[in-house]
Amino acid sequence: MKQGKGNKTKTTLKNKTEKTCGNSDLPHTAEETHRRKVVSCPPVLTVNSADVDLQDNDLYELPTFFNLTVQRYEGETCEGQFHGEGVACFEGGHVYKGMFSKGFMDGPGVLKYEGEFVCNMLVGRGTFTWPDASSYEGEVLNAIRHGTGTYRCANNGVLYTGQWDQGKRHGKGVVYFKQDKKTSWYKGDWVKNNREGWGTRCYPSGNTYFGEWKNNLRHGEGSMRWLKLGQQYIGMWQNGVQHGKGTHVWILRRADGSQYSQRNQYTGDFVQGQRHGQGTFYYAGDAIYEGEWRNNKKHGRGKFTFEDGHVFEGEFVHDEMTTNYLNGNKAPTSRPGSSILGPDMALNIECLLEKIPERNRDTERKEVECVVLRKARELRSFYSFYSRLGHAPSPDNNFLMSRLQLWRLLKDCNVHHHSITLTQIDNFIRGDETSAEIHSPFTPMLLRRTLSCLVVVAYHIYHKDVVSQNHLLADCFSKLMTDNIIPNASNVKGFMFRHPDCAEVAVSYLEKCWEVYQDYCRVIAAPREDWTMTCRHLLWMFKDLHLLDSNLSTARLLQIITAESQDPSNTSSCLDLEITFLEFFEVLLGSAEVKCQQVSPSSAEAKARSDLPEKSDKAETSNAQDMESQQQVRAKVRERPQSAGQRDGGKVVQTRGVRAQDHEVEIWNQTIHQFFNHSFFPAFEHYQLVSGNMKEEKLRQDSQRHIAEAQARQRAR
Repeated sequence: MKQGKGNKTKTTLKNKTEKTCGNSDLPHTAEETHRRKVVSCPPVLTVNSADVDLQDNDLYELPTFFNLTVQRYEGETCEGQFHGEGVACFEGGHVYKGMFSKGFMDGPGVLKYEGEFVCNMLVGRGTFTWPDASSYEGEVLNAIRHGTGTYRCANNGVLYTGQWDQGKRHGKGVVYFKQDKKTSWYKGDWVKNNREGWGTRCYPSGNTYFGEWKNNLRHGEGSMRWLKLGQQYIGMWQNGVQHGKGTHVWILRRADGSQYSQRNQYTGDFVQGQRHGQGTFYYAGDAIYEGEWRNNKKHGRGKFTFEDGHVFEGEFVHDEMTTNYLNGNKAPTSRPGSSILGPDMALNIECLLEKIPERNRDTERKEVECVVLRKARELRSFYSFYSRLGHAPSPDNNFLMSRLQLWRLLKDCNVHHHSITLTQIDNFIRGDETSAEIHSPFTPMLLRRTLSCLVVVAYHIYHKDVVSQNHLLADCFSKLMTDNIIPNASNVKGFMFRHPDCAEVAVSYLEKCWEVYQDYCRVIAAPREDWTMTCRHLLWMFKDLHLLDSNLSTARLLQIITAESQDPSNTSSCLDLEITFLEFFEVLLGSAEVKCQQVSPSSAEAKARSDLPEKSDKAETSNAQDMESQQQVRAKVRERPQSAGQRDGGKVVQTRGVRAQDHEVEIWNQTIHQFFNHSFFPAFEHYQLVSGNMKEEKLRQDSQRHIAEAQARQRAR
C-alpha cells in the first residue's frame, strides 16, 4: 500500500471487520417504559394493578469501538505500509499512537483504549473511551466485548456491569438506569441483550419484581410488590401481565376517621392481567366469594359466604347476584329467622315488622333483604360518597357517615317532598337515643343503620301507594330506590357541600353553630324535653338578633328557607315545620351570601361595633380564636395540591379557570367569615347577655314582690 503526499492520503487498513468492530445491537433509549392496567376489585374496593412492560428500552445502543478508515497518518512506513512507530487519525475523531506492523496496529499503543492490539484487533482486557465520554472497561476478544466488563453511557447515565458474549449482554449482570441515584435497576440473567431467566427489577416508583423473565418481560413465575399502593402479587406471568394461577393481596391502610385496617385477597385464575376463570376472593370483613370470574367481576356460578356464616349460592352477572326471591326463585340460604345480609348491612326494622301480621314477618324481612342485597353495590357507593363530604381526601377514603351527611342524602333525594320532615325521620329511627343524640349532626351512622333508615323512610312515604300488600316492605324500598335515590343521589344541593373547598370552610363553623342551635332551642322549647326548632322560630331568631336589613329582608329570608321545598313560592305552609340542624345551618350560609355580599369588611365591622355594646374580654378572646381558626382553614385550602392545569404552564386557559375558581372560593370564604364572626356570633352573644340581664332583673323584681307580700301579711296579723 502506498502513501500519498504528506502522508495525508485516505488509506484503509487491512481488516475484514472494517466498520462493525464491537457493535452490540442494543436498544436505543435509557429507560424502560411500562403501563398500568386498572384492576377493578369486588364491591368492597377498587384498586390499580401492576406496572406492565410494553417493551424493553433499557440501554443506549453501544457504539462500535472505532471506524478503521484512516484519514491521516504520520509516521514510519515500510514498502508502502504503516510499519514502526506512528500516529493514525481515523474517521469519527479517534487517534491511535503506537506501534504498527505491515499495515496493522500491532504492539503497544494508545487509542483512548488502554490494552493490547493484535493485527488491528483489541484483545485481552482494556479500557475504551468514546468521544462523548462513554466508556467500556473489561475483557475483549477480537475487538468485541466478551467476558466480564462494565459499560457506562455518558448520554443517559445507564451503567451495565456483568457478563458479555460476542458483544451482547449474556449471562449474569446488573444494569442501573440512573447510575448516580441507583433507584431503578435490574439484576439477574441475560440472553443476547434481553432480560431472560431469573432476575429482580426495581422500578423508579419503588415497586419491585422478582421472578422469571422472557424477552425483557415478566414471564413465568414471579412476585410483584407495589409499595405505595400496598399491594402484592405472587403467581404466574405472561408477556408482562398476570396470567395463570396467582394470588393478589390488597392491604387497606387506616387513616384518621376511616374504618378499616385489614386486607383483601384473591387467589385463582388470571387472564391478561384480569381475574378470569375460577377464583376465591377473601374480603377484609371475613366474607368469602368462591366461583367464576370474568373480566375482574364475579360472573357465572358462585358461592358467597357472609361474615356471619350465611351462604348465598347462585348465578352472578357483572358482580351482582341474579337470583330473585321475589319472582319465586331460590333465595339465599340461611338459618330460619336470621338475616341473609352480613353484619355491616344487617337491618334493624323491628318497628316496621310490628305493623306486619306475625305469620308474614319472616317473609317480609327476607324479601326486603333480597332487594337490599341486589342494590348493595349502589348503596355502598352512595354511602361512601356522602361520608366523604366535608372531609379532606385520605389514602383509603373510608369514613363513617354522620347524621349531618345522612340528612344531606335524604334532602338530595327529595324525601322531604313526601309530607315528611327530617326531624320526623329522626324520631322514627331513634331507638334508645336521647333527644340530644337524635338531633345531633355529629352522631355516627353506620352502613347498617343508614340502610335501616332508608327502609323505614320508604315505608312511611310509599306504604299507601303500594297496590299489593304481600311484599309491602320490599316494594316500598324498590320504589324509593327507583324514584328517589338512584336518580338523585350524589347530585349535591344546598349551600354547604356544593364545593369541596367551601365545605371545608363551612365545617369549621359547625360546632359553634351547633351550640347556638342548642341554646336557642332550650329557650323556645322549655319546658318540653324534645328541643327542636321550626321555621317560624328561625324567623324570630333573626329578628331577635337584629340580623334583618335592606339586603336580608324577611321575604328574602323566607326564600332561603324554602329554597329546597316542593313549592318554594308557598312560604306560609312551611312556617310550622320542624327543621334539623342541617337546614338551620344552610339557612345561615345562604343568609351570609345575601347579607354580606356587598359589604366590605371595614364597613361591616364598623356597623357591628356601632350597633352592639362593647364585648367582654372573653368574647374578644373567642372572636380572635375564631379569626385565627378561619385563617388556618383558608391556608389549608390554599395549600391543596395543584391540579395538572396549574402545573403545566402551557395550559393557560385551564390555569386561568382554576385561578378564577380559587378566587371565587376565597370571596365566599371571606363572606362566611364576615357573617359569622362580625354579625351572627356577636349578635347572639349580645342576645344572651341581654336575656341574662332580663332574667336577673325579673328574679330581683319577683324577690322584692315576695318580700313585700310577706311583710304585708305580717302587718295584717
